Amino acid sequence: MPVYEYEHREKPCAMGKVFDINQSINDKQLTRCPACSGPVQKLISRTNISCPRSNSELRDLGFTKLVKRDDGVYENVTARNGDSRYMLKGKPETIPDISKTISD
Repeated sequence: MPVYEYEHREKPCAMGKVFDINQSINDKQLTRCPACSGPVQKLISRTNISCPRSNSELRDLGFTKLVKRDDGVYENVTARNGDSRYMLKGKPETIPDISKTISD
């Protein structure tokens, strides 16, 4: 069940100025505090997005990461077996083979 943040619009009660509430996504947004019945407003909160932390995690998820090393030279830091470590301008044979990562 999602957790939503609400803020008292006037003076806070025992729940504090900002408080969390577990609500179904289908529930109506609160307009009154469940503890003191004071007016509240829903806050927009940060979401938790999980991102890969390493190049190997990116590779395992099927991504290719190219890092610019020089003019027209990119290092494939997520290279798989058979992939060129460097992608060079004007040399299409150095482009990573995405058929290894995309499947039907």
